[in-house]
Amino acid sequence: MAFTYFFRDMHTLSLIGKYVIPDVVGQSRVRVWDAGCAMGPEPYSLAIMFAENMGRFAFRNFRIDATDLDGSNLFGKIISDGTYPKEELKRIPGELFNKYFQPDGKPGLYKIDDSIRSKVLYRKHDLLSFEPVGSGFSLVVCKNVLLHFQPAERVEVIKMFYDSLAPGGYFATEQTQKLPPEVGHMFKQVSADAQLFRKIEVH
Repeated sequence: MAFTYFFRDMHTLSLIGKYVIPDVVGQSRVRVWDAGCAMGPEPYSLAIMFAENMGRFAFRNFRIDATDLDGSNLFGKIISDGTYPKEELKRIPGELFNKYFQPDGKPGLYKIDDSIRSKVLYRKHDLLSFEPVGSGFSLVVCKNVLLHFQPAERVEVIKMFYDSLAPGGYFATEQTQKLPPEVGHMFKQVSADAQLFRKIEVH
């Protein structure tokens, strides 16, 4: 089973808070696709960042499509339950932990607040189908997945992400994963110290 924890990549999350959220906060619909969401800490971390930076009214228009191939068939239940052991929550800043998590009643387990849990919707999806789960996304996040693909597959998956993004939408991937040259003209790097990119319209 995939290993992950909340607020794992705080640097990228903070840049999303700095660049992406102010750019989309006034939109009538803000959708994020987290491709390779594992058991949910990453999309829930994203949802908390958006909640903290959008304001309550704007956050009503927010949703994350969390997807993974998930051979275990467990991710959907874990994400929908929104209950996690304390060790996966230890990197959450204290004020956010106190605001969004409550003891579940079982020793060492905490449940995420419904205001966040209701915004993350899981579905099983194979990126190598090259079929997006939707369109008009403000942000696509895909970490620790592309490195497992062959170079040609990686290019086609990133092209799929590009097509699924709204005009001017953003794409974030892991620090070790540089954009292949075949798709370099399709994105502009937002910050020199992170793999966060903005979609460029190409004709």
